[in-house]
Amino acid sequence: MAAASRISSLLSRSLLSKGRICGVGRSVVCSYTTAAALEKPITPSINVNYTKLLINGNFVDSASGKTFPTYDPRTGDVIAHVAEGDAEDINRAVSAARKAFDEGPWPKMTAYERSRVLFRFADLIDQHTEELATLETWDNGKPYEQAAKIELPMISRLIRYYAGWADKIHGLTVPADSPHLVQTIHEPIGVAGQII
Repeated sequence: MAAASRISSLLSRSLLSKGRICGVGRSVVCSYTTAAALEKPITPSINVNYTKLLINGNFVDSASGKTFPTYDPRTGDVIAHVAEGDAEDINRAVSAARKAFDEGPWPKMTAYERSRVLFRFADLIDQHTEELATLETWDNGKPYEQAAKIELPMISRLIRYYAGWADKIHGLTVPADSPHLVQTIHEPIGVAGQII
């Protein structure tokens, strides 16, 4: 990860010279220079392994077979060609997710087990922060330090927050003026699709 360290060093110097580094938890509006502002572009030594759509636990081509290029904003070079999802792909993904949600292991897990899955996900983000931050910097030109020191730790903390709630969600008995039992139960909405 020498490239990531070099990106970090150059970007940190750039940000420090502009007085733009802000710590997590400070209520300071920060602005950053982009990686594109560096004089000498750096190509990370990371392979782009996943360029397909993740549907039903498998990486698959889009239904149309179309792809689109993703560019390094610093140089304009193509990083990779990525599967171009459309409405048909969303429908495939939603159907697979709905089936997994209804019939897969998740609804059969205890709240504690679901919590452990989310904590494991946060652990994986923490373990791969350098790689994720490098890819994010390469793909959209954001400063490495912003991704590695602010955004990814924030994502990990957010997932841990919700993991902590997994076994604490419960229904409420609501007073009623009639001889009925009124109760609220928190239930997941289900499946949603997003094309990024």
